[in-house]
Amino acid sequence: MLTRFAALGRKLAVTTLILLALAAFSPLGNLLLYPLESRYPKWDPSRGAPDGIIVLGGSVDTDLSAAHRTPVVASAADRMLAPAELARRYPNARIVFTGGSANLVSTDAKEADYSAPILESLGIPKERLIVERDSRNTWENAVFTRQLVSPKPGERWLLVTSAFHMPRAMGIFHKAGFDVEAYPVDWRMGGRDDLFAFTHIGKEGLGRTDVAMREWIGLLTYRILGRTGELLPGPGRD
Repeated sequence: MLTRFAALGRKLAVTTLILLALAAFSPLGNLLLYPLESRYPKWDPSRGAPDGIIVLGGSVDTDLSAAHRTPVVASAADRMLAPAELARRYPNARIVFTGGSANLVSTDAKEADYSAPILESLGIPKERLIVERDSRNTWENAVFTRQLVSPKPGERWLLVTSAFHMPRAMGIFHKAGFDVEAYPVDWRMGGRDDLFAFTHIGKEGLGRTDVAMREWIGLLTYRILGRTGELLPGPGRD
């Protein structure tokens, strides 16, 4: 605004403040997040025991873990807790954790290296845990895991990830030729009753909007790249 484009600068500043207020105080984040979280229902255990359980990374902060030399769970802790409970319920199912480093600048810190000890501490024996540590994104999660476990026709594999991430993850896995069943966890909303609720500016307002926008951008990008069959994959539409 200190240039000859001051008038344009003022308009951009006002527009930015309005958008920030909408993201922080309005139900915008809820409206963007709800279609993602509600796309796949809870898994139905009545169909019988699964042959394998795949856990997607995204809970452990690799940089903080490397700095402190101990696993640091920064978010989505349910992704780590759910497979431990499933492993106890289904003792014959194989457990796979997939996640390397999503950093643009390559580092030696791999999420799998810090997540595996957490899963072991939750009761999953080391010899039962299969670890994939080279993937950098969800597409590589799917491709590398399929290569690692070589699923046989008729086998049933569960995919554990956050509910908001489940549509993109399911679409990608099915596009990669790995038929998995959705096991959503880590919900950020209670349901339709939360749709028009005015939220706290930080954790809920801006936080939900940020998570939802990144996921919608990811869905659009992967659809353009041909790595999903639908913009918003769902049951029977992956």
